[in-house]
Order: sequence, then C-alpha cells, then structure tokens
Amino acid sequence: MVDFVVIGAGVAGMSASILLRDHGQVLLLAKGDLKDSNTAHAQGGIAVSLGADDSPQLHLRDTLEAGDGLCDAAAVEVLVREGPDCVRWLAALGARFDRAGGTFALGREAAHSRRRIVHAQGDATGAEVARALGQRLLNDPRVTIATRHLALDLLVEGGRVVGVRTLTPEGRVAGISAERVILASGGAGQLYAHTTNPKGATGDGIAMAYRAGVEVADLEFVQFHPTALYLPGTTVRFLISEAVRGEGATLVNRRGERFMPAYDARAELAPRDLVARAIATEIQSSGDACVYLDARGLGELFAARFPGIHKRCLESGIDPARDQIPVAPAAHYLMGGVKTDRWGRTSLPGLFACGEAARTGVHGANRLASNSLLEGLVFGRRAAFAAAGEAPGEAPGSAEPEAAARAGEALIREAPSADARPPIEELRAKLQDVMWEQVGLARNATGLSQALREIDGLRQRLGAPDPFDGGAVELSNLLTVARLATQAALDRRESRGAHYRRDFPPGPGRAQTEGHLVGTEVSSDE
Repeated sequence: MVDFVVIGAGVAGMSASILLRDHGQVLLLAKGDLKDSNTAHAQGGIAVSLGADDSPQLHLRDTLEAGDGLCDAAAVEVLVREGPDCVRWLAALGARFDRAGGTFALGREAAHSRRRIVHAQGDATGAEVARALGQRLLNDPRVTIATRHLALDLLVEGGRVVGVRTLTPEGRVAGISAERVILASGGAGQLYAHTTNPKGATGDGIAMAYRAGVEVADLEFVQFHPTALYLPGTTVRFLISEAVRGEGATLVNRRGERFMPAYDARAELAPRDLVARAIATEIQSSGDACVYLDARGLGELFAARFPGIHKRCLESGIDPARDQIPVAPAAHYLMGGVKTDRWGRTSLPGLFACGEAARTGVHGANRLASNSLLEGLVFGRRAAFAAAGEAPGEAPGSAEPEAAARAGEALIREAPSADARPPIEELRAKLQDVMWEQVGLARNATGLSQALREIDGLRQRLGAPDPFDGGAVELSNLLTVARLATQAALDRRESRGAHYRRDFPPGPGRAQTEGHLVGTEVSSDE
C-alpha cells in the first residue's frame, strides 16, 4: 500500500508527485515512458503575465473571451494569479526557459493581447518541462515511477476510492492500494482520425472515473488545432505551433490569397476555434486537402525561434524559407473531463484530477493558447495540496483496511490467442472516422445521432474488453468517451466556442464573425 497513486506523468502528474513526496510514499504510474505524454510534445509554451505591460487581469480577460462565456471565472482567476509563481518554481527546479535581457523571453500567440508565452529551446517547451520535472523525481526514494503500466479501473469501497487496478508490463493485472488517487492521465485526441496527440491519448482516466460514478462535464468541447502539418497518409500530425502565426506568418489558400481577414478582424490571431473553422471552410469550398502557412517573411527568425519545427519541415521536404507549409486542422485538446473544484477534488472522496483529464472550468468552450501546460502546472500542484490535506475544506478520510487488502490482489494469465481477439485496430480506425466526420469541427443532429448508433454498434462488436489486452482496454475507453462527447454535443443545442452546430448557427456577438463558416443547414429531426 502507498499513500498516493498518481496516474499520468505529464506536467500535472509530475508536479503533483514532487509536492506529494513530502507527505508520504508516492507511486507515479506512466502509461508509456516519461517522454510519451502530451506535455513532452507541447511546443508553444506557458502563458503567464510576466511582461511589464501585462497583468493577471489582462490574462484573465483574454482567457474569458476565448472561452466564449463558459469559463469558471473564479478558476481562471486562480490560474492567472498563481501562474507566474509556478513558472518561477519550474525554473528553480531546473527548467531552462529562453531568456532575453536577463529575464524570460516572451512570445505572442493568437487571442493574447500581450506577449506572455514563456518558452524553451524555441519550440520545445514541453520537452524541457518534462525533463526538468522528471529529473527531479528520478532516484527519489519517496517516489516510485512505474512506466508502461496501463491503469484499468479505480478501486472503490465504502463510497471512496481505495486504489487502482493496472495492467503491468509483465502481463499481470494488479491491484494497488492507496490512501489517495490523482488522475492526471491526459486527453483523448485518439478519438479522431487526425490528431496531434500521441497514440496513448485514449481518455483512460475519464473513462475510469465515469465507470466509477464520478461526474464528468464539457466533453462536447474538443479543440481542433488550426495548423497541423499536412502530409498525405499520416494520422498523428506534427503540430505547427500557433506561435509561428504569433511571429507574423499568414494563412493563404492554393492561389496564395490570404483569407483570414475575411473571417475575423484579428485575422491569424483570432481564437483557435474561429481559425480552425475558417481553414475547414476554405478546404471545403476549394476541394483542396489543405491550406498553407506562409512563414517566408520571418526569414532567419524561423529557424532560430522554431528549431524543432524547422527541422521537421526540412525532413518532410519543405524549406520554410522558400516554401509555404501545408497545414490542416487536427484534434488537439479536450476542454472537458472529470469535474473538479478549484483544488482538484472530484465527486468521489479520495479521488483528485488535474491536467487535461480534468474539467476545472478554466477553458470554457475554447482553450486559450498555452493555457494547457499552465493549467496542468497550477492545478497539479493544487491537487497535491488537497490530497495531502493542506487545502481549505474537509479532507477525505482514509481507506478501510479490509478494502486495502482486497485491492492488493494480483492476477496472472496468458494473453488471449490472436484468433479470440476482436479486430481492435479496425474498430479503432472506424471509430476515429466516425468521430472525425460526424463529431468534428462542424456538427448537426443528424450526424450526431448517426454517430451514436455507430458507436453503439462498435461497442457491441468489441464486447467486454479483456483486461489483459491493452488495445481492447484503450478502445473500450475511447468508445466510452466518444459516446459521452457525442451525446453532450447532441444535447447542447447551440454553437459555442469549439462546439459548432450547423443546425444552430451562431447568434449575435462574438459569433457574428462565424456567420459564413461551414454553411448552415437545418436537420429534419430537430
């Protein structure tokens, strides 16, 4: 038995683990290795108000505006107020952020009114954050890091969580007893045929929590990043950071015409949902597979500011100094998740959630760029304080001894034969196509209803997932989150932020800029 189990080794999980190690024994479960998280793939940076012309109030305003009226303002206030100190904490741990004139270098991204993006190695911020946090945890006797462990289910007894059941690298299904569990398992980009997320982003924590009766919320809000590198035949797409547009790159169609000013006065610096749908409209109307990011005007700045992106483009036969970069939207981030309070507490005593797996309320209907690493950092630390009993409010009780004993049981069994397995990859690809076509950037009641029927059919074909088959477990989790997200999208009879309903076109206000996006249609069953 351990004091704390942390599921997920991104910025949220590792930040929580560092603080929890002073309060007991910590077991950090990583689905892959420490470089497999969405954190490690993050490029742009961390949004914090450190500039002389900036303030938490301005960051708050920008976040609320991007969230299209659905942010929890109190949670956003926590985010922007605690963010600067959290970044300084990271720097003190050894994170090597880029500097300019003796202070943090600050970049600009879309929908930010100021330059406030702290970055590392130009466009490798997530990798540097993961390195610094992981280095601090390695060889710490108070923290055990278990890589390649797939969390299967939460163990619940007497109305509270008492541990977690996992599939180990050796093929054992093992129960781990714990006083507290923190879910920091990331998002679910693998719901979609085209995504910037790695293969392991299958919504495991959200699905586990839902099966345990924990409240989830806002799963209809899926953010599609506007500019993922378009290469035919790829599904996991390389991200072209929003910071490239922040430095002055423009979006053009095949004819070289810049189109974003016709959609929004902020042009390429409009919120992500607007830019992504504008690109989708251009693709739809032209019949082309992509649009182009023209960064040629950045000159030598491109390679210096974005060395990782520059290298990947060259490897793909694209020279940003001479060539326009083909881009198209891809699923990128899940705004919803396990519902928490501002200290990471969930509706199940003893269970906490943070990072992309959580729904803290800071993103509303559309996440502001570079608030994701920030959320994981701020609320990962807060969840740790709460799990350790140091947050305001009632602290969860301890697990019952008999439940802890049962949680420690382990099973060993031969993996099922190949002939007995359902066609996991085929079913997963079908789900991804359904979600991309019907629950993607533009939705309507007819398509959402059809998606629900197809998801249920795929569930029936899969059957009860074998806990010894990691692929089946991941697919089952994807199907759970897919159904929740699709039903939520059907129930939300409006267009708001990243949730765009063609049969409920946007009304006045912010959404007026979207009036000619992805033409409107009214479903016959509405």
